[in-house]
Amino acid sequence: MTRGYREQFERVCSDVIVSRSVDVGDIDPNANTEYVRQKIRDEYLRDSTVTVVLIGKQTWQRKHVDWEIYSSLRDTQKNPRSGLVGILLPTYNFPKPRKYSPYTIPPRLYNNLKERSDHKEPFASIHMWNTNPSEVQQWIHEAFLRRDKINPINNRPMYGKNHTGNRWYD
Repeated sequence: MTRGYREQFERVCSDVIVSRSVDVGDIDPNANTEYVRQKIRDEYLRDSTVTVVLIGKQTWQRKHVDWEIYSSLRDTQKNPRSGLVGILLPTYNFPKPRKYSPYTIPPRLYNNLKERSDHKEPFASIHMWNTNPSEVQQWIHEAFLRRDKINPINNRPMYGKNHTGNRWYD
């Protein structure tokens, strides 16, 4: 189901974005964890400037989503950090209309949605599903600008496996 939204998002925003995301089957699911993390960063996210996370009902459970966010937030000599935007899909389980639960979005994204004492705005942003290219372009542009002026929070342990359950816990 989320794949259909991804394809729609890429189609509607084709003038705004170049997709660098990992597709199912692109990476051997039995490969060594460190190899997979490095491959995501070096081959898929290398040229990215902003990572957009499409958030459905189970997105927070996926280890590869956590790894992509982790890799996007790292600032290395080979790969500078990317900005970060979350988009809540219509398939997301909203606990209240137009409100998300922090415990059912990827935890690493949630950490970066918080305002901090060292800066007036958070590193990342989160938005409702929208197919208006100019609005999405604005979100991406703002994330691009924030990526170099705000330090992200990336100290959460990375997922070792996919998670299960209704929510995540600290």
